[in-house]
Amino acid sequence: MSSSASLPKVSIVTINYNQAEVTRQFLESSRFLTYPNYEIVIVDNASKQVLSTVLDVSDYPGTRIVRSEENLGFTGGNNIGMAAANGDYFFIVNNDTEMPPSLLDDLLKPFATDPRIGVTCPKIKFFDYPDIVQYAGYNPMNPYTGTATPIGLNEKDEAKFDQSGVTSFAHGCAMLVKREVIEKVGRFAERFFLYYEELDWSQRIKDGGFLIYYVGTTHILHKESVSVGPANPLKTYYLTRNRILYIRRHGSWFQRMVFYGFFAFAVLPKHLLTYLIQGKMAHAKAFMKGVSWNLHSPSTSAV
Repeated sequence: MSSSASLPKVSIVTINYNQAEVTRQFLESSRFLTYPNYEIVIVDNASKQVLSTVLDVSDYPGTRIVRSEENLGFTGGNNIGMAAANGDYFFIVNNDTEMPPSLLDDLLKPFATDPRIGVTCPKIKFFDYPDIVQYAGYNPMNPYTGTATPIGLNEKDEAKFDQSGVTSFAHGCAMLVKREVIEKVGRFAERFFLYYEELDWSQRIKDGGFLIYYVGTTHILHKESVSVGPANPLKTYYLTRNRILYIRRHGSWFQRMVFYGFFAFAVLPKHLLTYLIQGKMAHAKAFMKGVSWNLHSPSTSAV
């Protein structure tokens, strides 16, 4: 990797959790990046097999491993990585992705067009189905249901998804954040741990006066759900818990009251009945545990 001190430095921050081979594949894709001034910080998030014992990062110049002996989740892991990074920009990216060569160049361009832009995100497509979109921007949050959906999710990639512009939320899989944003609004709220964390951070970033910008002219390929799995009770727990937490933190009094009613009389019985019919007792327990966590966690201001 060549260097150019005249260009802003990008710190690529990614987390490894028991995925040494996946992380190695990610690093292999970094070899072809055309942007010359970057570093890579890998947070080894309490992996059972210490990453440095199975992956020699000296093969990847500008790369270092930061080890955490405690699993701090997506939020805490990335926060450690950002704290250890030296960049003018932080590229928060999942290790289960593969990057095209011009990715950083393309994501940096919008920052020069509008000083209000604080975050840029590429189009995200599925690694196994590269013509299918996972993210092409985000629709606004519905504060009465606590849901926000990625634009283009599971749709065939078409020209309409190539259009760049301001969007409602960044995607935690791949987001380039300028240092000024972090200095003003802080990093991820660690209490989210996993899921909804990028929605919370995006809202705080927007509240701080910044814009989130979708760049449709570049993309990244995502090996979805490598870490947690597509149908893991852990995912059910955090999605339930943090859906409620997000509205508690960002909804108005009226929005919260409507959401609580909707959740109690529609979401809760529907999900429990579905899990019971399907015999998914572990998911039912995880769902109720996510609800209970909010009942016993009165403060929403902590990060």
